[in-house]
Amino acid sequence: MREKLPAWGVHFYTATGLIAAAGMAVLIIRGGDASFRYAMLLMIAATVIDATDGKLARRVDVKRRTPEFDGRRLDDIVDFHTYTSLPLLLVWRAGLLDGAWNWVIAVPLLASAYGFSQTDAKTKDGFFLGFPSYWNAIAIYLYLLQPGAAATIAVLLFFAALTFIPARYLYPSFGGPFSRATIVLGVAWGAMLVFILTGVWASQVWVWLSLAYPAYYLGVSWWITMIRPAGG
Repeated sequence: MREKLPAWGVHFYTATGLIAAAGMAVLIIRGGDASFRYAMLLMIAATVIDATDGKLARRVDVKRRTPEFDGRRLDDIVDFHTYTSLPLLLVWRAGLLDGAWNWVIAVPLLASAYGFSQTDAKTKDGFFLGFPSYWNAIAIYLYLLQPGAAATIAVLLFFAALTFIPARYLYPSFGGPFSRATIVLGVAWGAMLVFILTGVWASQVWVWLSLAYPAYYLGVSWWITMIRPAGG
């Protein structure tokens, strides 16, 4: 039992993402600007958990200590809610789509289910293959920028389509290329979003400036894909 306790501790840490997910669901259903912002802060907290639990799992060697329990499957269950279903629920609940177009939410939802189910969604050399369902970040920016229904539909359909294109995307927590720079910049970006969502930095200028990190992430990922295509 003493041998298993550290591994179960890591599994419990991963499972706390579900507690964050439950809080998100309550806040999103409650509605209102304050509730939506708190829900997005919980999305950031869940992302921090997801970004750190894998390293803890490898350090503790959970596969050896608890071979009867699949921590990766638990992680996928948590991630589907915190990265996909709940962020998309927020897009719907916040009224970012015209009523007649609410069905569009099903497109990224199904695309993400496809992406999560792919056996090669994560490559051996440290990349995601296909857009890695960062619908939490997309939902945050759609809410903060309020670009209108047409632009929201275009963004949702564009990134849903990217799920099916085998481009390489940075996977910093796995230790892939550019991992150190991506992690450092990601921490700074997360802090910026916290300040924005809590109103410390209330100007929309900060929202636009914070887009530099997603632009870096996508730009570097697509550049790597061009010089090192999938299967190459």
